[in-house]
Amino acid sequence: MAGGPPKALLSTGPQSLRDMPHPLAGSSSEEAVGGDSTPSPDLLMARSFGDKDLILPNGGTPAGTSSPASSSSLLNRLQLDDDIDGETRDLFVTVDDPKKHVCTMETYITYRITTKSTRMEFDLPEYSVRRRYQDFDWLRNKLEESQPTHLIPPLPEKFVVKGVVDRFSEEFVETRRKALDKFLKRITDHPVLSFNEHFNVFLTAKDLNAYKKQGMALLSRVGESVKHVTGGYKLRSRPLEFAAIGDYLDTFALKLGTIDRIAQRIIKEEIEYLVELREYGPVYSTWSALEGELSEPLEGVSACIGNCSTALEELTDDVTEEFLPVLREYILYSDSMKNVLKKRDQVQAEYEAKLEAVALRKEDRPKVPADVEKCQDRMECFNADLKADMERWQGNKRHDFRQLLVGLADKNIQYYEKCLMAWESIIPLLQEKQETK
Repeated sequence: MAGGPPKALLSTGPQSLRDMPHPLAGSSSEEAVGGDSTPSPDLLMARSFGDKDLILPNGGTPAGTSSPASSSSLLNRLQLDDDIDGETRDLFVTVDDPKKHVCTMETYITYRITTKSTRMEFDLPEYSVRRRYQDFDWLRNKLEESQPTHLIPPLPEKFVVKGVVDRFSEEFVETRRKALDKFLKRITDHPVLSFNEHFNVFLTAKDLNAYKKQGMALLSRVGESVKHVTGGYKLRSRPLEFAAIGDYLDTFALKLGTIDRIAQRIIKEEIEYLVELREYGPVYSTWSALEGELSEPLEGVSACIGNCSTALEELTDDVTEEFLPVLREYILYSDSMKNVLKKRDQVQAEYEAKLEAVALRKEDRPKVPADVEKCQDRMECFNADLKADMERWQGNKRHDFRQLLVGLADKNIQYYEKCLMAWESIIPLLQEKQETK
């Protein structure tokens, strides 16, 4: 991944590990040995970058511009602006047409994967295959094995609470289909993962089980070397910029987890309120049968409450199907990024262990062993890939949450507008009865 030839370690003869400059520290040697504690510009930039993204964008209009006529026009304008990314796409993947399969041993759902591409890696311009959830899980595991330096998008949770969620219900299947579609689109948009051979097999192979039976693919060299070299070695410390990323991910996951829990409680209370409304409205209707002059106003109130119930049900469904899945996806995303950070730490630990071994030999020859240089190259590649994926992830997060929050505001406005119209509709009826009297 790193451009240019591998960088060799600088050496002026035998040195102690304490005197060796740390390859991931700043340009100042004082930072490598813990001298000057002033944060580097890179750290300050990383911190400001993380702090800025903790504040979710509000999608407001800039000063000096006219406000849109409605929240819907704001949402449309926002989508148009974010869709202009300047990239030419040559690979399109969609997930649709879920089908239920009932066998003697199990029942499962498959999804149609349609691929269109002009890339040379594909023999045909279009493919259509069917995959089940465990096939998506196989793909993700293969990507983690073969691309350990990259952030692999998360899959929706496999397990559901039996008796609480019906995994074969239309609503659940559709929610999962959307999540699987987004999973593949995340991979498709990635400049490295989209060219992975396992991804190609997943999209094109008619019989994926034939590839699964080949056994575990060869583990990545990074994973193998780390497993044998870093056992029992304690990492000195993460570089400042990666420590800032780790702190940001911890805070980000904590905030999203809190929002997710509160949102689910609100939805539960709204559902309970909806049940009460559905019992509340018909009471006015039955009451109207006992009244003369009040019959029409009471029927109007009953119809008004019914309209409000319908609006609340629509709002609850929208939040459940559109808002909560995004929160859960990004909670899982933060866990995936933390796992990549741990792998990066393992590579750094391997490099430090090799450096320490070289220092303890106390040899006179100044040349650094080739395996140490290769380890440093792997670490630098890991750092570059991780930072690039973090930047891409931050961009996707800003885009997704901007759309999500503007859409949430739009749905709430629509809900209250429907309730307002419903209640305003019965005012003329009540006024008419008053004037008649």
